[in-house]
Amino acid sequence: MSDWSALNEALKRLVNPATFPVAVSFNRKEGDIPPRARRPKRDLKAAIAPCMAAAMARRYGWTVALSKEDVGCAIAANSYGWERIPSEDGAIAFLTYMQYAADAQAAREVLKGFRLLNGGEDLIVVYAPLGKADLEPDVVLLYVNPAQLMRLIHGATYRTGKAVESRFSGRAASCSEGVLGAYLDCNPKVVIPGNGDRVWGSCQDHEMAFALPASGLEEVVEGLEKTNEKGIRYPIPTYLRYEPEVALSLPLADIFKTSEWVRLKK
Repeated sequence: MSDWSALNEALKRLVNPATFPVAVSFNRKEGDIPPRARRPKRDLKAAIAPCMAAAMARRYGWTVALSKEDVGCAIAANSYGWERIPSEDGAIAFLTYMQYAADAQAAREVLKGFRLLNGGEDLIVVYAPLGKADLEPDVVLLYVNPAQLMRLIHGATYRTGKAVESRFSGRAASCSEGVLGAYLDCNPKVVIPGNGDRVWGSCQDHEMAFALPASGLEEVVEGLEKTNEKGIRYPIPTYLRYEPEVALSLPLADIFKTSEWVRLKK
């Protein structure tokens, strides 16, 4: 079992994300859920989206457990397997009506792009701050700026040299392309947060996301450490050891003698 608290501290030191890294865990037994976990329907009197649970974990430091009754997002319910969309025709009608797709053929392609987990109705997904996770995570999700994302990619590619491969649709991004993509493909994913992440999940304009299988976090941290040793760091150490070139029409000594310089001194 990894020391998630130590790995969380390493991420804080090497990448310094503005919000907590999120541990995501897939469970089927109520007894495995941390006792202090908030249940949206019970404790908040509301059904929410997974991106909102992730936001509560990364911004509030809460542990949030979602079961079928807690989820108020039809796309997430379909993607995680709590409740599949009963009719493709209905989904196509919705996507075309909302102008997400130009026509039925384009809408079918949108539906094909959603990652699907065969979670079943008894699935419980737990979101928690990585440093305080009470159970073994399956996926780690971070929201970062582009420079921090670059560093995470450096860490993820250090051992293999293989580029991070991702897919981008602007829809169901953190939950489908991110969490489920990393979990199902067993590879890290770069995520451009979707509209839901921004409207309901409080994602800001400057933020991107990075999801990876939790089992790969130690390698990412190792890659961050090794590159950090050679000066590839965050914050980015810009080069400043040079003499700036200032365009002057007169030698500096002559400028100081001008009437304008004398006036400014007064």
